Amino acid sequence: MDQFHATTIFAVQHKGQSAMSGDGQVTFGNAVVMKHTARKVRKLFNGQVIAGFAGSVADAFTLFEMFEGKLQEYNGNLQRASVEVAKQWRSDKVLRRLEAMLIVMDQQGLLLVSGTGEVIEPDDGILAIGSGGNYALSAGRALKTHAGDTMTAKEIADAALHVAADICVYTNTNIVVEEL
Repeated sequence: MDQFHATTIFAVQHKGQSAMSGDGQVTFGNAVVMKHTARKVRKLFNGQVIAGFAGSVADAFTLFEMFEGKLQEYNGNLQRASVEVAKQWRSDKVLRRLEAMLIVMDQQGLLLVSGTGEVIEPDDGILAIGSGGNYALSAGRALKTHAGDTMTAKEIADAALHVAADICVYTNTNIVVEEL
């Protein structure tokens, strides 16, 4: 899947805690920062689920609405809602053209959902997407491994995004962190 620019989303489950962070930069093309304070990480389903997106904003809102509808339909079952979104996203001719990716999580699960039908659960409780995703992923893995009891999931999520923002030109330090 193509790498989506203008964002970094990072999620971690650590010591029974769950947190997701995202930056606020919206980039138009490759040269212009259009907005610094976009909110790409949101709580859904009465605050029991967190979702974050990378990609086109209009496409992401469509996916947020579709995912939230599936959460309602399947009574908050994260895996079932994610699989149903991925199936619908992949099979619908219009939805198939959406250019975005989602990370979704609740207290028990963490999943990446894509338009090519993937619903992936990480082995280590960490996921990252977007142009700065690999930087945040690397930082988050190191922090989680070496943090012990000194850092919370929220602190790891925030620190991983700051590392990505220091390296990736499509990621800024206007960071939103949501936790469960």
